[in-house]
Amino acid sequence: MTHVPPPAEELRLIDAELWRLDARRAQLLTRRAWLVGQLSSIPQPGPVPTGAMPAPHRPETTAPRVQNVLLLLGGLLLTIAAIAFTVVSWGHLGSAGRSLVLGAVTVAVLAAPLPLLGRGLRSTAEAVAGLALALTVLDAYALHATALTGVTVTAYAAWSSAVLAALWTGYGRLPRTRTLRLPLPAALTAAQLPLPLGAVAAGTGAYGISGALLVTAAIDTAVALRAPAGPVRITAAVGAYGVGVWGSLGAVWLSWTAGGPGAGARAAALLLFAAGVAAAAACRDRAAGHAVGLSLTVGLLVVTALGGIVRPALPAAWTVPAHLALGIALLAAVRAGRLPGRVRRGLALASAAVQGLAVLWALPLLVLTLFGPAGWAVRVWSGAPGGARQAVSVGASWLPQPQAAPLVLAAVAAVLALAVRDAAWRPRALLGVLVLGWSALMVVPVVLDVPYPAALVVEVLATAGLLLPATRRRAARSTGPLPALLLALVTSVSLAFLSLPTRSASVGVLTALTVLFAAASRKERLAMVTVPAALGYGAAWACAVGAAAGWAPPHTALLVLLVPAVAALTASRAADARTTLAAEVTGAAAGLVAIALAAGDPALLSLVLSLAAVIAAGTALRAERRPAAHAATALLATAAWVRLSAWGVTAPEAYTAPLSVPALVMGALRRRRDPGASSWVAYGPGLAATLVPSLAAAWSDAYATRPWLLGAGALLVTLLGARYRLRAPLLLGGGVLVLDALHELAPYLVQLAGLLPRWVPPALAGLLLLAVGATYERRLRNVRRARDVLGRMN
Repeated sequence: MTHVPPPAEELRLIDAELWRLDARRAQLLTRRAWLVGQLSSIPQPGPVPTGAMPAPHRPETTAPRVQNVLLLLGGLLLTIAAIAFTVVSWGHLGSAGRSLVLGAVTVAVLAAPLPLLGRGLRSTAEAVAGLALALTVLDAYALHATALTGVTVTAYAAWSSAVLAALWTGYGRLPRTRTLRLPLPAALTAAQLPLPLGAVAAGTGAYGISGALLVTAAIDTAVALRAPAGPVRITAAVGAYGVGVWGSLGAVWLSWTAGGPGAGARAAALLLFAAGVAAAAACRDRAAGHAVGLSLTVGLLVVTALGGIVRPALPAAWTVPAHLALGIALLAAVRAGRLPGRVRRGLALASAAVQGLAVLWALPLLVLTLFGPAGWAVRVWSGAPGGARQAVSVGASWLPQPQAAPLVLAAVAAVLALAVRDAAWRPRALLGVLVLGWSALMVVPVVLDVPYPAALVVEVLATAGLLLPATRRRAARSTGPLPALLLALVTSVSLAFLSLPTRSASVGVLTALTVLFAAASRKERLAMVTVPAALGYGAAWACAVGAAAGWAPPHTALLVLLVPAVAALTASRAADARTTLAAEVTGAAAGLVAIALAAGDPALLSLVLSLAAVIAAGTALRAERRPAAHAATALLATAAWVRLSAWGVTAPEAYTAPLSVPALVMGALRRRRDPGASSWVAYGPGLAATLVPSLAAAWSDAYATRPWLLGAGALLVTLLGARYRLRAPLLLGGGVLVLDALHELAPYLVQLAGLLPRWVPPALAGLLLLAVGATYERRLRNVRRARDVLGRMN
């Protein structure tokens, strides 16, 4: 509320303040001389320590802020008092008293800022002016409550707000009150109400109310464009945006709910009027950000207006294409060179927004086309569907926009291809063209409801067409090979599910996909994606062929094993480490599928495991894949165990001995290469693999053959360990030998325990305690002797 006065007024105030300071300085100098004379005759106390002086208190706020708060509080209190007087005490006065109070108080408060401004009290004048404006509102209320009770509230509010707006405008334009900052913004705020309230009072309906709001917004826009920077422009801009948004939303709602061309034309007139106001503001606005936003609004309003005219005459499915055509037509205005650059940018954004909304409208049909065929996974080979729509929907509800969706996608793709010429945005536009063109091609068979075989052919050709440019450097230079490759992969997955209704379709499609991705794998830059795709479709093809031929799953597993073999061969020849890893992971997954298929037949499962072990052993021949030998050993051992189990073999040695012999041979070779290697590392696993399971079986064996053979073997191992001084054979063999002997002596020990008297166990325990005590006493005696010797040495 504190304002900087004009230069002449400020110079006058400064001169007056300097004169007052000079007079005050002379007065203070006179007083100081008198005080010095008085102090000279009084004895002075000792000096006060500096640290004892209290620190002065710093003010917590500034004087102008205190002034503004006081003025604001005073104005609010007076306004509250006036409201209370008007509402409560008005009825206790007579007509003369009412008129006297009404005139005197209003005129007095309106005139009070004039002398305050003359004295330079601008902030106080602003506070009183605010009180005066509030009193005029109360006077309007009082007038309606006493003299104009027959007028409806809405109509009276419209007329009174118009009168108050005119009164405050005139008051703020007076020569003496022109410097006040409050009346004109208040008048502009009151001016927002007459037209909308008048439309409501006149019963003009939604069209009249929206028109009144838009006319009010146009007036605010004109004021905002012509007014200088300050409160008036800010108030006008806020009113233009707020009232304009409400009016535009109402017109948009009227346009979308119009039941015929006439109603659509009336709503379009409102929208075009709003667009004209926004366009005028965009062309004259000096802020680029506001101009772009206003131009964007202009484009959207024009598209909505013209679309609302033609929408009632079109089928519902063609509403979005009609609006899309209007949005594309905005680009013609963008191409025009007469418009400012920021306006063209806003119109381009409006066109892009319309096209983006149209693409979103067509997106559900694309999603259904791509992911709908997954429903055939639970209806494999149940019969060919009647057409493409039944093939992708699988009994789901259909969508309402099939006819126009391909047209929308193709139109937006054409716009991107033809309109975007900037070098920085051209690659992104071409990527959008690729995606939108692919989307349009995918939904065309569904829209036309072509026969089921034709839909399969279209998606096969789409996959091949996407892989072809990805393999050529010149064709993929603009967008890179990855987008086309990913689109081909997505199309192939959808196609694979789409082929599940019939045997011939499944086998044919999987064959084609395997061949296509295998051919694309010849390009090293694509192999990381195409190699695992080809291997995966190859595994699916093997399963489909086996099922189509009537083979049992274990026999099909042998065909599936071709995929891990091809994967191992491909990985050995791949130049890229990522391609190698992808091929090996896919081959391992296919191997697990083969093992799962063969699980029902032990004989074939053993064969599958053996073949998988051979593949893993072949992989381990490469220097960087030596750890695959462990997998090969485990697979081979598992195959042997499965075969033995199929033969009915239950002896554990038949399972463990084939592992122990190679392990011992490998341990011996390692000890030969590295004499420092521990016997536990070299021979421990091989010996434990056979001795420990045999020992467990011997303890539960009722016959003596296995324990005697195990004891002989353990004795031989112990003697060899003693001969070559190796800990692992010595301890493992000796431990197994002792435990095996205890197993043989256990029945006799049980019989002996039954023959002994019952006092023998306590006696043995006592002898053990005596022996321990004697040993402990002997050790204490030795410690005492050592202590005595040390004492004598001193």
